[in-house]
Amino acid sequence: MTLLEIQGINKSFRGLHALRDVDISVDEGEIVGIIGANGAGKTTLFNCVTGAFPPDSGRVTLDGRDITGAKMHVLARSGLVRTFQLMRPFHTMTTLENVTIAVQSRGVRPERAARDEAATLLDRTGLWSWADAESGSLPTAVQKRLELTRALAMRPRVLLLDEVLAGLVPSERTPVLDLLDELRREEGVTMLFIEHIMTAVRRLSDRVVMMDQGAVIARGSVDDVLHDPRVIEAYLGKEYGDAA
Repeated sequence: MTLLEIQGINKSFRGLHALRDVDISVDEGEIVGIIGANGAGKTTLFNCVTGAFPPDSGRVTLDGRDITGAKMHVLARSGLVRTFQLMRPFHTMTTLENVTIAVQSRGVRPERAARDEAATLLDRTGLWSWADAESGSLPTAVQKRLELTRALAMRPRVLLLDEVLAGLVPSERTPVLDLLDELRREEGVTMLFIEHIMTAVRRLSDRVVMMDQGAVIARGSVDDVLHDPRVIEAYLGKEYGDAA
């Protein structure tokens, strides 16, 4: 069953077409990867889907309900939650306080119950040892995991991940990928994720969508898309095609 449906999304900025008739569907429990060069429109699409700014045309539905242009906090409470490529924690608050606030935004009361749930999440995502550290002082890898933990505190049905692995070395990526695998396997979380790291795309994706200059130019299985001549030419490069 289709859980998230993106239909005919267009967006322009001062005459520049950032998105052109973008259609993407994500079934319940599915993980769909979005690839494409910087400037292809991937994050702009996430912004349109999650209410950061409205699309010029098109519609977005969540579980059959039209959510086009709805505010981000409303969508989060409906189960559509995103992470940001540039992390946005409350820098003067501790890691535990950041996640506690995210839990409280769901209406969890009293504060002790929210803190207990936040502590459980930190343990699950491997952040408990950083619980009392101010988030602004955390290393990049830890801040990335905090961004994901705050999103999980919203108990998402659909999780939109914007380059959650960016800036991480291979040894730091593996625990995050393991966690995402676990979320889908054990909790059925549906995911739409933007990623440049092809090993992660191959590991996680049920299907892949390739964007170029604001439009979808290829979609399908991981192997089909990554071996598509248009994708190799526009994104992966001839060296990838020769190696494949």
